[in-house]
Formats: sequence, structure tokens, C-alpha cells
Amino acid sequence: MSASAGPTTPPAFSPTGTFVPGEPWSSGVRRGPDGALTVAGVDVRELAAAQGTPAYVLDEADLRERARSYRRAFEAAFAEVGAGVDVYYAGKAFLSVAVARWVRAEGLRVDTATGGELAVALRAGVPGEHIGLHGNNKSDAEIARALDAGVGRIIVDSLVEVERVAAASRARGGVPAPVMIRVTTGVHAGGHEYISTAHEDQKFGLSLATAPDAQAEDSPAMTALLAVLAHPELELLGIHSHIGSQILDPSGFEVAARKVLELRAALAERTGFLVPEVDLGGGYGIAYLPGEVALDPDRIAKDVAASVAASSADLGTPLPRFSIEPGRAIVGPAGLTLYTVGTVKPVRVGGAAGDGEAESTTVRTYVSIDGGMSDNIRPALYGANYHAELANRLSDAAPVLARVVGKHCESGDIVVHDVLLPGDVRAGDLLAVAATGAYGRSMASNYNHVPRPPVVAVTDGGTRVLVRRETEDDLLALDLG
Repeated sequence: MSASAGPTTPPAFSPTGTFVPGEPWSSGVRRGPDGALTVAGVDVRELAAAQGTPAYVLDEADLRERARSYRRAFEAAFAEVGAGVDVYYAGKAFLSVAVARWVRAEGLRVDTATGGELAVALRAGVPGEHIGLHGNNKSDAEIARALDAGVGRIIVDSLVEVERVAAASRARGGVPAPVMIRVTTGVHAGGHEYISTAHEDQKFGLSLATAPDAQAEDSPAMTALLAVLAHPELELLGIHSHIGSQILDPSGFEVAARKVLELRAALAERTGFLVPEVDLGGGYGIAYLPGEVALDPDRIAKDVAASVAASSADLGTPLPRFSIEPGRAIVGPAGLTLYTVGTVKPVRVGGAAGDGEAESTTVRTYVSIDGGMSDNIRPALYGANYHAELANRLSDAAPVLARVVGKHCESGDIVVHDVLLPGDVRAGDLLAVAATGAYGRSMASNYNHVPRPPVVAVTDGGTRVLVRRETEDDLLALDLG
């Protein structure tokens, strides 16, 4: 991976032809002489025969290496400026017991966003002090479970939650609960409005901005920090900022970090308390299409470390301990989804004629697969782009403009909007869609009563089912009639 100066613009369609190893595929993906893709030495045809399709395929070695890369890069860069750093794996991207164990073995901690994710991390044996709990609307039960598990941080998202966490702590004898206040810095970053999380008009965090008609009034963020300090049941561990997801321009991290450090300094000047930690969140972008360039962990770590060191020097405050929360950047490229082709249908797409122009038509080949929006909602939800390849054979047929669509009863059930596939693509072929490790299984549904696919790990020529395929019996077992 290498650094990007800014967001890449997806091409009108994704190229195909001679398979090129590397992004957006995991490091273990190759195409053999007979045209079949292999992942970590496992032939996808054999995997499909054994596990069925659709199936999420996760390259364990690739995931572990990405986890190591982020930890090593940030530890080295922040050590150079005299600061410590912890790397939390953002479990919302995809979390299973095995994945939690893998990232823990690579020296990462685990960030959870719900009680369910917390339960998985605990089942995996992650120590409570190495777990963080997020959530803009945590239930009393989730807060209680986090305190009982001894989580290392509860990221507080609202003023009312300060009181609720304090009450839960009092009910448990008043042992101080470690909390961070999540702030919105006003930095708008990310690939789509729905995954940009630090602008003002959205549900997360507490704003750094004060009301324009009340100059002396504290910002919601400062009010929350002061409220935590007023509660003996709470330990103010730090300030948290997360500016969005799929970020390919690193400047947003630096601007947001500066704003958080300014808030930290302002709180210290007012109260004498200098919060010990600052969490800069995650959102590091990956390549989804051939030709796109992901953020390089070494480059971003050095840039952010230099920026926070300069900001702290300007403010005259010592550096805090930092933490970051990569999720997609670790698991996204490590995964692919394997499908079987069903109906293949050419569709003429006409262009309206203008004055003096002849009407133009294009043929788009609709390639239907045995999954769809229930196993990858992102294209339908916010137009995310993916790349697909014929995975089971070679073809010398001329490429055609194709759209990979699912089996669900929705015209928006699209997995790959536009890609060039061999013109002889046919029923029974296997298609592999790259970079689906993040938010595929974790956002999957049973729409149209379709069972969710399994997650199959591949490593050193072997496979292991991490999450089994759902069955119709699973679906019917929930229906009490």
C-alpha cells in the first residue's frame, strides 16, 4: 500500500483482463494457470464445492499482517515524538471470536459498539481493560455489562449518558468508571455523507462549537468534560474524535487532532486537569477498485505524529497517550465474497437523442448471482463501488460491460455497478468480489428470508469455518407462529 494525496475518483467501470495480484485483493489471492483464483493456496472451486456459495472468504495471514502494520507504524512514529499509542481494532467492521483472538495476538485491543460486540470480544478472551465500548444510545444493560466486565473505556456520547454511567457506577459501589467524551470537531471527511461522522448535523458526539447567540456559554463538549470531573464515580480518561470512514485524504486527521488538543488545553487551563489520553478514531481508507490507492499506515502515522507533536508544542501542553481505531483497513482487503452465477441477461440501455444527434444505445449485461444486498448492502445503501472477477476459469472472450446483481426483489439489488467481465460469462461460473471483509457480514440481513453466508478462513492451504452458514431451520426457529 502507498499513500494517497487525496480521494481517488472511481473509473466509470472497473477493468478486467489479466489478473493483477495486490489491491484490492488480499495478498494471498492468485490466479492459477487454469484461470481459477486461489486464496492462501486454496482453490476457490474446491472451497465453493465444500462450503457452497455465497461465502465470505477471509485471508487470515493478510488480516494479521495488516493489524501488525498499523500497530508497528503508529508505535514507531509516536515513539519518535515521545508519545505512547494503543491500536484498537474497530469490531463493527467485522467481529467474530476468531478475529478478536487474531487481532489480540497481534497486539491490538478491541473497540466495540454494542453489547453484542462486547459479548463476542469477551467470549474471545479479550481482557476487559483492553476493550472500549462505543454507542450513541447505550442501554442501561450495556453500560452495566461494560462496568461488570471492567472495560478500559466507555466512550460517552451525550450529556445524559454522563449521568447514566455515573448512576451505574454508584450502583456498583462507586468504583470510578473510565470514560472518554466523544466530540464532533466539525471536520467533514469520508466517502459518503452517511459515513462522515464529525460534522455538526448528525447523531454522534458532542460539538466543540458554542451557540452563536451565547458567547460565554460552554460548548456541549466542554460541558460534558466538566460534568465528568464533577462526578467522583467517573474517571475522565480522555477525549475521543472520529471524523468518518473510508478517508483517503490524511489532512482531516491532523485538523481534527489539533481541535481536540486545543479543547484538552482549554480544559486544563480552566480546571488544572490535563486529560491523559486522546483517541483519534479510525476511518483509514482502502482500495476497492483496481488503480485505487489505499492509505499507507507508515505515512499516515508519521504525518499524524508530527502534527500532534507540533500542536502540543504550540499549546504548551505535554503530549497525551494516543489511540486509534482502524477496522476496515485491517479486515476489508483481507476478505472476498464468492458467488455462483445464475441468470445472464443482456439489456439495451438507450440514450435520448439531442438536437441533431442520433439516439445511442449501450448493451449492459446483467449478471445475477446467488447472493446480493442481503450479504453486501453497501452498494444499495450509499453507492459503494466494488470489483469482480471471473474466478473459476480462463476466458479469451471479448469483455462486456456488466452489472453484477443479486437475487432479491429490489431493482437496487446491485453488488457491482459496472465492471468488464468476459462475454462468455454463464450460469455456473464463480465470481469473486474483492475487498468485502469489512461491513459485508456485519451488515448482512435475512431480507427475503435468505440465510446469511458463512465466513470461511483460509491459511496455508487450509480452510476453517469461523461463522457457519445459516439455514432455513435457523430462520424458522425464530418464527413462533
